[in-house]
Amino acid sequence: MVSSAESADEATAGTLQDGDVDVLSSRILLRPADLGRSLEFYRDVLGLAVYREFGTTADPGVVFFLGTGLLEVSGRDAHAPGRSLQIWLQVRNVDAEHERLAAAGVQVLRPPVTEPWGLIEMWIADPDGIRIVLVEVPADHPLRRDVRSAPPRR
Repeated sequence: MVSSAESADEATAGTLQDGDVDVLSSRILLRPADLGRSLEFYRDVLGLAVYREFGTTADPGVVFFLGTGLLEVSGRDAHAPGRSLQIWLQVRNVDAEHERLAAAGVQVLRPPVTEPWGLIEMWIADPDGIRIVLVEVPADHPLRRDVRSAPPRR
């Protein structure tokens, strides 16, 4: 009897080209300067749901859900993260998040603004200065259109 995992492996084996990577899972790894402070920020202030906790009491690690992605906050690194690391989070109501996070003392880098591309974006910083953009997709934005019912393009 062939397991469903073996069947899936066989099904994808024929579609991958030499050199293609078969990604099964992924996550962002964040090594903050102060682990406790960052865990509190992502869990209690930002309010991300916990996917998994691991490690010891003295050296804990937590993996948070980020929609369809994951964020692991564990370990420590005294070096400031580069400005090239940014986290993008789509939320239902960016104005409500602005009020909630500002009241919690989160550093708001930029309040909600409707961008030229139609998304409403707000920028905050985590305790180590990592830039986080909270994005709301308005109801009339093209990202909300169901392209399955659209006529074919010519």
